[in-house]
Amino acid sequence: MVRFDNETSSSSSSSSSSSSLESSSSVSRGKYDVFLSFRGEDTRRNFTDHLYAAFKRRGIITFRDDEKLETGEPIAPELFKAIHESWCSVIVLSEGYCFSSWCLEELSEIIQQKNDKGHNVFPIFYYVDPSDLRKQTGKVQEAFRKHENNFQENKEKTQSWRSALTQVANIKGWHLSNRHESELIGEIIKKVSTKLCQTFASAPNDMIGIESRLEELNCKIGVGEEDDSVQIIGICGMGGLGKTTLARFVYTQISSHFEGQSFLADVREVAEKHGLVCLQKQLLSQIFPEESFNFFNVHDGNDIIRHMLSHKKIFVVIDDVDNIQHLKCLIGKRAWFGLGSRIIITTRNEHLLQIYGVDDVYNPTKLNAKEALRLFSLKAFKSETPAMEFFELSKRVVEYANGLPLALEVFGSFLSGRSDEAQWRSAIERLKRSPTKKF
Repeated sequence: MVRFDNETSSSSSSSSSSSSLESSSSVSRGKYDVFLSFRGEDTRRNFTDHLYAAFKRRGIITFRDDEKLETGEPIAPELFKAIHESWCSVIVLSEGYCFSSWCLEELSEIIQQKNDKGHNVFPIFYYVDPSDLRKQTGKVQEAFRKHENNFQENKEKTQSWRSALTQVANIKGWHLSNRHESELIGEIIKKVSTKLCQTFASAPNDMIGIESRLEELNCKIGVGEEDDSVQIIGICGMGGLGKTTLARFVYTQISSHFEGQSFLADVREVAEKHGLVCLQKQLLSQIFPEESFNFFNVHDGNDIIRHMLSHKKIFVVIDDVDNIQHLKCLIGKRAWFGLGSRIIITTRNEHLLQIYGVDDVYNPTKLNAKEALRLFSLKAFKSETPAMEFFELSKRVVEYANGLPLALEVFGSFLSGRSDEAQWRSAIERLKRSPTKKF
């Protein structure tokens, strides 16, 4: 069986075990989402390889050391650097892990980062008992006899390894015994993905006005309400209004509440270039990453989607739709999806949403003058207000951009760092002549 372990050796360790999960909001996201720590000869070509592939499919940026790095000692500096640049570490504690001085050095650094900087730690007890790690008996005791013999002149090092091992054994983690590894991997991916979403769900400073719009959209989506119906929501408006940004942000916030998730971006363009069968396969592959799909026409695709999703609560975003056939081939009828599913469609064509029969339509409003000036200033001046000498020209840009976030971002970025007033006036004339609908 697999369980998320709650066992701790003391009340103090219990407090420690939860802190790695609950204090994550104070930790900044680094270059990597996950640092994978494992004993190469134990799990590199099986469990860890499958876990790494699953993280990659979910879009979780993961560092896994190159096999050739393990040939030399001491531990490569790039591994320490990768630990520091990762939001969390996932540690595969296999039977041979404690026999590797490389792994123990890695573990010691991970635990130090956890204690000093709130680094998140997720242990996997891969056919090992955490009590053996905690008490350091059996194979663990044998491993440390070897290390202490090899490092007789550096007892502090082996003591730090012992301490790190005790601490990681007291952190909540997963046990694997008498269950398929793929099921365990699914649970790990879901847990890490959920924590990432919760930690980084707040809007960046330059996403002006998005919080209120997200609140309005979330009210229409109704996640968490006692409603088992399948809800289909349209986000409709002109280009450059931020429909895709809203949909992507809501997807990041709530997708972990569902059994399966899919974000199909640029549907109009992908359908034109690669066809609807490609999109059907993409939808299924995102929800069932372990499966491969080999159908060659939309009718077979429809049958497979209906068969595989009808009992599954899923969250799907169909982005930039301009043809009713896109919807017929990708989401068909409500009966194709399990109870409680939510589907978001972004489009410029409200008539298309009416024909399809969505439950509700959200029409994002343009930015007001204050929001627009703030967004433009952030892009052009890296400040929430314009430089005084360009204040009036900035107001003109805002006026002609007509509250469209994309227009404000494009012109703000273009004018950033330009101190020549003539360049500003030329850009403003171009904006004045170019209808904002082109954005």
